[in-house]
Amino acid sequence: MSPVSSLSARLLISVSLLLIFFFGMTIVVLDSAFREAGEQAQEDILDGQLMALIAAAEPNAGGELEMPADLSEPRFANIGSGLYGALTDDTNFPVWTSRSALGIYVPYGPQPAPGQRTFSTIELEDGTPLMALSLHVQWELANGDLKPYTFSVAQSLDSFNAQLASFRRQLFTWFGAVALIMLFSISIVMRGLLRPLRQIEAEITDVEAGKRPSLSADYPDELSSVARNMNVLIGSERGRSERYRNTLDNLAHSLKTPLAAIRAVLTEQRSSAVTEKIEAQIERMNDIVRYQLKIPAARSKKFGVAALPIDEELKKLVDGLQKVYGDKNPLIEVNLAEGIKFRGESGDFLELAGNLLDNACKCCDSQVRLTIGPVTGATADSGGMRIVVEDDGPGIPAEARAKLLQRGMRLDENAPGQGIGLAVVTDIAASYGGAVSISDSELGGAKISVTINPS
Repeated sequence: MSPVSSLSARLLISVSLLLIFFFGMTIVVLDSAFREAGEQAQEDILDGQLMALIAAAEPNAGGELEMPADLSEPRFANIGSGLYGALTDDTNFPVWTSRSALGIYVPYGPQPAPGQRTFSTIELEDGTPLMALSLHVQWELANGDLKPYTFSVAQSLDSFNAQLASFRRQLFTWFGAVALIMLFSISIVMRGLLRPLRQIEAEITDVEAGKRPSLSADYPDELSSVARNMNVLIGSERGRSERYRNTLDNLAHSLKTPLAAIRAVLTEQRSSAVTEKIEAQIERMNDIVRYQLKIPAARSKKFGVAALPIDEELKKLVDGLQKVYGDKNPLIEVNLAEGIKFRGESGDFLELAGNLLDNACKCCDSQVRLTIGPVTGATADSGGMRIVVEDDGPGIPAEARAKLLQRGMRLDENAPGQGIGLAVVTDIAASYGGAVSISDSELGGAKISVTINPS
């Protein structure tokens, strides 16, 4: 069974896709919320730093604004601290620049309109990201005049980006761990929930193999009706099969009397050579009558058929054919795979092998070869097999092979028989999910292959 065809695998894949989708959406939402909250916090910090600069600014003796040498925030005085400040006049000339920006050009972003503040994200020449805030004010001088000034602060986002990356790693790690734990838990739960399905599958397999008569009744409500209906079907088929068997066994029994009479007459003739040959044919007729009369019952019985060993049955069949074709004395070579078994009615197998070997013995010059092995991917006792019969006769022309599988068709109209042997083989193979093919044999004659795939 492939993983995709398994119901539990499909459920697990579906749940995994849903978890990935919903967890992915959750991660996106949380990441967006954390980033927005972090950016808002950065803006609040910059706003506080800007207000501190404005509070520290004082006019000098000339009436111009200036900043004190020491500010309350020491990072403005530390070179490369990541916090930068500037004060510019109406001509955008820097009145004051923080010591932290010594040797660094800091683009504080676009000039804000009077009375407005502007937040912007900028970069230094080395690519360091910054968040900047600028405020345009009208400062009232001692003489009562208003002079425009712009206060600007900027702070490096390296720390913020590092925190954001760390948050994302933790987010993926924790959500990944939660997803794996959930999938593992769901798989355990599904294994328990699907146990009745595995049970019903195992019980159906046991019924097919003849190990149990019916399905048990210990199933959940959703499956109890399925098991009940299956048991009704099994019981109905078995009852019908039994009725067929009883009726047809009676008919077969009545046909044994004339055959026994013929055997008695032959015994009185005391011709051992002829009697032995006809005895074998009468015995075979007996078997064929029993088998043909039981075909409806056998074909209707699709439940509880056990795998049957075939070596002993083949030995009897080969011995009988060598007696029937004693004048030709064919060499019948039998090659069986170790432990090979046929899962079905023994009469079906004997009819298959008997028709194939009988046709081969009729057409061969001196050699017949029978090879039986499991089909590809099947075990020896599964019932799936491939039967190949070859002979060293004249073979079968390619244009006649398809017609030969039809009932009543024969290559040689003068030869004895009704021309239904291969048609019977085809019918039986089809009833077991198989097929028949004809090709050329290495022995020089025909090669007939039959595949059996019992369900």
